[in-house]
Amino acid sequence: MEALIPKAPEILVSLVSFLVLLVVLGKFAFPPVMRMLDERAEKIRESLEKAEETRVEAERLLEEYKQQMAEARTEASSIIEQGRKVAENMKAEIVAQAREEADAEKRKAIEAIQSEKTAAMAELQGQVAELSVAVAGKIIGSSLEAKDHEALIERYLAEVGSMNGN
Repeated sequence: MEALIPKAPEILVSLVSFLVLLVVLGKFAFPPVMRMLDERAEKIRESLEKAEETRVEAERLLEEYKQQMAEARTEASSIIEQGRKVAENMKAEIVAQAREEADAEKRKAIEAIQSEKTAAMAELQGQVAELSVAVAGKIIGSSLEAKDHEALIERYLAEVGSMNGN
């Protein structure tokens, strides 16, 4: 058991050696180690600050991106709505133009029909007048003079014209 317990002179030598080693290490080794640990702690602190700044910047950029996306959606919606309005206006203009053209064609057709009707009526009146004079000449048995013939035609036309008016 004696071998396990150190003697007093061995303890004293060990204590003096430990204190000398502690002084030497404290003088030469601990300052660079402490400086290195301080530098390391400073680098870690700077890295954390940069990471925080980067995170804040990323959040700011994300908010800007979201805002730009919202503006783009609003603008796209506005453009779509304008396109829809333009299309509706064009549709209304095309329909109105088509109606005007249809009305114009209808008026032309009505005018053409009226013109044809008037021409047909005039031709018919002329033929009826000639036939009437011819029939009247045969009934009377004598020929009419040109002057009598014209007076008879005019009187008949006036009668037929007054009938058409009714």
